[in-house]
Amino acid sequence: MEFRSLPVPEGLEGTRVDAALAKMLGFSRTFAADVAAAGGVRLDGVMLDKSDRLRGGGWLEVEWQPKEEPRIIPIAVPELGIVYDDDDIVVVDKPTGVAAHPSVGWEGPTVVGALAAAGFRVATSGAPERQGVVHRLDVGTSGLMVVAKSESAYTALKRAFKERTVEKIYHAVVQGHPDPFTGTIDAPIGRHPNHSWKFAVVSDGKPSVTHYETLEAFPGASLLEIHLETGRTHQIRVHMAALRHPCVGDPLYGADPTLSAKLGLTRQWLHAHKLAFSHPATGEWVQFESAYPADFEHALAVLRGE
Repeated sequence: MEFRSLPVPEGLEGTRVDAALAKMLGFSRTFAADVAAAGGVRLDGVMLDKSDRLRGGGWLEVEWQPKEEPRIIPIAVPELGIVYDDDDIVVVDKPTGVAAHPSVGWEGPTVVGALAAAGFRVATSGAPERQGVVHRLDVGTSGLMVVAKSESAYTALKRAFKERTVEKIYHAVVQGHPDPFTGTIDAPIGRHPNHSWKFAVVSDGKPSVTHYETLEAFPGASLLEIHLETGRTHQIRVHMAALRHPCVGDPLYGADPTLSAKLGLTRQWLHAHKLAFSHPATGEWVQFESAYPADFEHALAVLRGE
């Protein structure tokens, strides 16, 4: 077990426990919440929950079991498509059920592990378990990802994502019909106040902007094209749920399980359809497109047949 005992800085007066531990001890918000849930956080001898607020000048005691650091394990993923490959980048078409990179608690295949198993060498920049990764897709989201192979490409692509010069276009089937059919959602996203594994629109969240356009309307559902201006975790899923139009097949954010079953979906209908950016070595504007997976095509066929 690890243990730290320290005073709460006045500047963290009123800060949530999970956010404060992230700042004071370098924990992730999720890990900080887990430590609090295990009874490992006390303020002046009183046990705190993750959402409790700290009192400046109080004495904080934190006890936790260190996590085993995730590492890249080469696991072949035959379904992982190689869309483009050169000395600087590799663009992949990620299937569902594959994480972008290893993380605590995930024991399944990853994009970086699949690339390692296939003999690809990627950039070593970034955390050891995220080598070459400049952006991510959820495990249940399929579609396009670019991974840096050279160190210069890693630096350039990280800057491009930060400066929002990368074009990320998703297609999603959502419940109902958004009104208006075309619009922009500008709402901050942060950790859900009651669920450590979910995100939500919250007043103190990070700025998040999603543009959407209805491509096709069905009875009870719509196919949208979505352009992400920012890239927050679960951004599309959270923003569409906030509009009361969750992605079909996404029970975590309120999808109707009856509709999901009728369409044969076991995951959210959300696909990273197009990706475009300035090539980090040549400066040329490159763009890539991914076709819908079979389960998504089936769901659309059912919707169109109604």
